[in-house]
Amino acid sequence: MKIWKKAVIGAVALTLVVGIVWYSVYKSNQNVVVVQTGHVTREDLVSLVTASGEIRPKNYTNVLGEGIGKITDITVKEGDHVKKGDVLLHLENIQPGADVQAQQATIDAAAAGMRAASSSYDASVAVAAQRQSDFQKATLDFQRAQMSFKEQLISKQDFDSAKAAYDGADAAAKSAKAQVDQALAAREQARSNLDQSRAMLRHTQDVLRKTTYTAPIDGTVSYIEVRVGENVVPGIQNAQGSFLMTISDMSVVTAEVKVDETDIVNVKLGQLVDVAIDAIPGKTFKGRVSDVGELAILRTSGQASMTSTNANTQEARDFKVIITLDNPPATLRPGLSATAKIQTAQKQNVLSVPIQALAERSQKELDEAKNGTTSSSVTLAASNSEASASAPKQDIEGLFLVRNGKAQFVPVQTGISGTTDIEITGGVTEGDVIVTGSFKALRSLKPGAPVKVDNSTPKSDDTSSSSS
Repeated sequence: MKIWKKAVIGAVALTLVVGIVWYSVYKSNQNVVVVQTGHVTREDLVSLVTASGEIRPKNYTNVLGEGIGKITDITVKEGDHVKKGDVLLHLENIQPGADVQAQQATIDAAAAGMRAASSSYDASVAVAAQRQSDFQKATLDFQRAQMSFKEQLISKQDFDSAKAAYDGADAAAKSAKAQVDQALAAREQARSNLDQSRAMLRHTQDVLRKTTYTAPIDGTVSYIEVRVGENVVPGIQNAQGSFLMTISDMSVVTAEVKVDETDIVNVKLGQLVDVAIDAIPGKTFKGRVSDVGELAILRTSGQASMTSTNANTQEARDFKVIITLDNPPATLRPGLSATAKIQTAQKQNVLSVPIQALAERSQKELDEAKNGTTSSSVTLAASNSEASASAPKQDIEGLFLVRNGKAQFVPVQTGISGTTDIEITGGVTEGDVIVTGSFKALRSLKPGAPVKVDNSTPKSDDTSSSSS
């Protein structure tokens, strides 16, 4: 055989060998999934519920219009500290002041009338007493005259005179008693007039009082709505009066936040909270949950769900939570935006894994991996899906452990969740190698599939797919 023929045969044989080796390597790596791994470790976990809201004083009051009139003077400005009873502003008070003076004069006149009526009553009582005494004397005289007349000791003329005197004294006594009753009624009328005048005076004084507004609580003037020269109107029926200003007691500062309905069940009174305030970057303030709302608030309208006409909709709901800050800085102002991280649970030295390492697989997939079978018919898969459509979903939560170059799915039990990690209460042990990524690999990884570990920095396209 010629040399060139041997060279050709050798080259063909080498090509076949290389092809067979390449095909073998290709087939062996065709189903290998490239994954990233980590370990089951022990650490301290803190479960957090994050919510946003604003800074508010625990005690504050909105000063509303009570009287009607034009503002003539505002004695405070925003940021001023005031004590309860300090004057805030004045309305014009010429008419209310004149009404008070006129009513005071009416009271003086009514008091004088009361004194005159009392004197008249006393005089009537004295006259009535005198007339009663005269009647008693006339009664005795008439009785003696009757006895003497029967014994014919006096004449008929004397008897008639005694009887006339008796009748006159009786009439005078009755007239005096009627005058007493009349004087008493006049005195009571004068007393009622005086009481009415005093009540009217209290009314006019209240109207006059409402032209001077004072601080209802100790605090800081946090907002002033009105200006000098503007008119103030009181509230009527369902309409509130003019909004004048807000007084805030900043001695106790709170953060009012809204917690999602899915997290509110974990929020309890007294839980520790870290509060971050946008106006004070780089600092967090400690606090505790002091109040948890019982009524859901619609997220779009801010109304309580039970009082809204849209209460039956599937709109997202929040719950109001009040957090009292332990040592608030003096620079805080009502309305500052705040973010609260509520510590709903805390455990130390527990087994944990990254949250993204958790995966869910159906019982069917696990059974197929255990038996080494897969669904080969699309029709069969569809029919199985239709048959199980009405059955409850039986997904099992677990982790993929790397053992002997394969991904073994292990069901686990979980506990509290931290920011990036989650507690594992059963199913794995400390130090186990688990699959932590990528997202694409975890999503499609099958139990028992061969894997290749690559913990190098992921490529940009893989990173973007993971975030999706």
